[in-house]
Amino acid sequence: MSANLLQPEKIEIVDFKIIKGQINSPFDFEEEKIQSHNFNVNFELGFNPEKLIKADFSVNVASKSEKEDSEEAIGAFSFVYVFHVDNNEKLTKLEEDNVVTIHPALGNALAAITYSTSRGILMTRFQGTALHNFILPDISDLYTNEVN
Repeated sequence: MSANLLQPEKIEIVDFKIIKGQINSPFDFEEEKIQSHNFNVNFELGFNPEKLIKADFSVNVASKSEKEDSEEAIGAFSFVYVFHVDNNEKLTKLEEDNVVTIHPALGNALAAITYSTSRGILMTRFQGTALHNFILPDISDLYTNEVN
């Protein structure tokens, strides 16, 4: 599988759903006491013979306040994206054990599209809540920190 097989114009989002969107914030929560946020993300891909690829992406965020014993603001979101990749058969391979091997360039492209789209959606969903100051880091910042 050659790197130049990836053709971004052949990747299309054909469906998208927010399957979970929840923000919990205590009534007496003091936003000014937030020092930082803890978060984690999860990304999984699934494939079918019709050249469709399903991306499941979830994000969990919790504020981290000055008082360690205080209840924190929490956000939990799950997104599903369905992509159609026109030249899918050139970028994926079904192994004998029914496991799909994906070209790294396609995996990176789908992860980047999913992450950046979800990042923008979360920015709008967190407006007006105790998590309004949280923004998922830019994907290039994550990569730079991981390498260093």
